[in-house]
Amino acid sequence: MSHPHPELGAPPKLPKGGLRVTPLGGLGEIGRNMTVFEYGGRLLIVDCGVLFPEEEQPGIDLILPDFSSIRDRLDDIDGIVLTHGHEDHIGGVPYLLREKADIPLIGSKLTLALIEAKLQEHRIRPYTLEVKEGHTEKIGVFDCEFVAVNHSIPDALAVAIRTPAGMVVHTGDFKMDQLPLDRRLTDLPAFARLGEEGIDLLLSDSTNAEVPGFVPPERDISNVLRTVFANAQKRIIVASFASHVHRIQQILDAAHEYGRRVAFVGRSMVRNMGIARELGYLKVPAGLVVDVKILDDLPDDEVVLVCTGSQGEPMAALSRMANRDHQIRIVQGDTVILASSLIPGNENAVYRVINGLTRWGADVVHKGNAKVHVSGHASAGELLYFYNICKPKNLMPVHGEWRHLRANAELGALTGVPKDRIVIAEDGVVVDLVNGVARIVGKVQAGYVYVDGLSVGDVTEAHLKDRRILGDEGIISVYVVVDSSTGKIVSGPNIHARGSGIDDAAFSGVIPKIDEALAKSAQDGITEPHQLQQLIRRSVGKWVSDNYRRRPMILPVVVEV
Repeated sequence: MSHPHPELGAPPKLPKGGLRVTPLGGLGEIGRNMTVFEYGGRLLIVDCGVLFPEEEQPGIDLILPDFSSIRDRLDDIDGIVLTHGHEDHIGGVPYLLREKADIPLIGSKLTLALIEAKLQEHRIRPYTLEVKEGHTEKIGVFDCEFVAVNHSIPDALAVAIRTPAGMVVHTGDFKMDQLPLDRRLTDLPAFARLGEEGIDLLLSDSTNAEVPGFVPPERDISNVLRTVFANAQKRIIVASFASHVHRIQQILDAAHEYGRRVAFVGRSMVRNMGIARELGYLKVPAGLVVDVKILDDLPDDEVVLVCTGSQGEPMAALSRMANRDHQIRIVQGDTVILASSLIPGNENAVYRVINGLTRWGADVVHKGNAKVHVSGHASAGELLYFYNICKPKNLMPVHGEWRHLRANAELGALTGVPKDRIVIAEDGVVVDLVNGVARIVGKVQAGYVYVDGLSVGDVTEAHLKDRRILGDEGIISVYVVVDSSTGKIVSGPNIHARGSGIDDAAFSGVIPKIDEALAKSAQDGITEPHQLQQLIRRSVGKWVSDNYRRRPMILPVVVEV
């Protein structure tokens, strides 16, 4: 198995007749999925998603792929193929189209409807091409065939990309639910046909590669939901991803069966379910879904609220309910269902929300105590089955953390893919398919690009480090007025602390040390403010460390008169 090396340099020029594959996100992480294919000087992008921030990234709203490696080649892009409508696959599209708005978007009906609604908020009118399973489209120099796959959102597609360099198949996210709610199966006959034709490189979903066996059917959740609905005494509040149409359908079915009305809460939930309903993907009995304002007039045992926040996102509806910061107040006897998986890294935030809800008297039903979630990704048994059907000549695991990628690679090897034809890459690592062999040839920049409010890319790791220090250790400001010619102190130092746990009066112990350091610098003829600030920072920092074993941010201000 080949894998990236930290000392990889820039990739060489792509050999004539070769196909280049550059993942810009989704490898070594769950989210931010984006892969760039290059042939004959032209580019095709598959997916362009976002990653959601973790606790050590305070203030960040979203994390985007780094577009820098393609920024000067936007005119070479023939299109962006979107495999399905989840945020980790389409959320970055508006930010790429800000740089060139006329790049065509190719996807299924629901996927395009979801991205068009998102782009409308960004005031971008995209060029779109709707495709469905079984369709073949020529997108520039790339012949693309679309294959139905089953996932936790309707209308998901895999794509087979044909060029003279060979055929590459990108699965997108998929599983093999044999009893899907919409009866839309992963098209194994189509994959078998592609395998017989010859798949030169397979990019395969790795998320559940460590999980043995097969994913249970989505419909298994129905009986659990019915039990919860039958026993609930007051309101039922369900938190789910805003795009999980199949899960919401089962909630609606249970609500209808038990005589409850349903209201959607949260902008993305209202928008996405409206789109799914309008396009016929969500079947809603007449009168079942009502405006949230109407629920105040109904008895508690006739109410279901469906909201976002299953991952503990601070600003999502469920988190705000747990913090008593939402118009909907949790009361004793309410039932809350978290109908989603735990995204790695979100565990603490989710359990914090669960504890908050429990504190106010809610009965919380979640994956840990009831079967209210099944995964949308193929487990090891399904992947083995899939590889035996596809018989890829080269394999590149995608969509997963390192442990998932390696587990997926091992599964491929078990089914007969030669180990020297299995490529374990990471974001930015460039893989060339030349003469039927895939190998790593270099690396391009593919770091995190942070969205913070209206700012895109302005916040760096250094800024986040400062935020973490401020959050963990607080800040100490030191204000000194010095004579511009001699460097001697005219006024101060005045010291104030915030969030450091140190009382301002305690700083009397460090003032003589600052006086001494500045007096010595004045004798040495040092009058430049920046140098004086550094002296103050070192003096205060050492004193705080020696006396309190803390490392707050120290902000010295030197004013010359």
